[in-house]
Amino acid sequence: MKKSFKLAVQYAADHSDSAELPARPQFRRWVRSALGEDAQGAEIVIRIVDTAEGRALNQCYRGKDYATNVLTFVYDDTDPLSGDIVLCADVVKKEAQQQHKPLMAHYAHLTVHGVLHLQGYDHIENDDALIMEKMETSILARFGIQDPYAELCAAASSK
Repeated sequence: MKKSFKLAVQYAADHSDSAELPARPQFRRWVRSALGEDAQGAEIVIRIVDTAEGRALNQCYRGKDYATNVLTFVYDDTDPLSGDIVLCADVVKKEAQQQHKPLMAHYAHLTVHGVLHLQGYDHIENDDALIMEKMETSILARFGIQDPYAELCAAASSK
């Protein structure tokens, strides 16, 4: 039996080519896979934003004056799991192009990354980063998506 959760997807970014944005069912599959045992009753909002909104949110909540790829807002005082994931469409697209990755694979990665943050995982310390990266890689593999860190690891080891 599949565990239920609530997912709302808000398309706030103005994109003329909607094929560049994941559809709600795609987000739902990625989120369900990343939630695992935490799916029961979880409530998540994914909001796709433009650069201006992404920059404003990053400035307001992180003190950084630029748009970033993903922001995660966890509502710690709630049970079951509840939070928002904000994806900046322009940044995600630019990164996918720069990293020579399929756009939907990058969206999947950042969605899974955000859901893991909602569950309390982080990548501040190296050991925690390795755990989180291993989980992301495993989840993405279920969708036939290659390890998003493989190229970074190869570049780092060649230095």
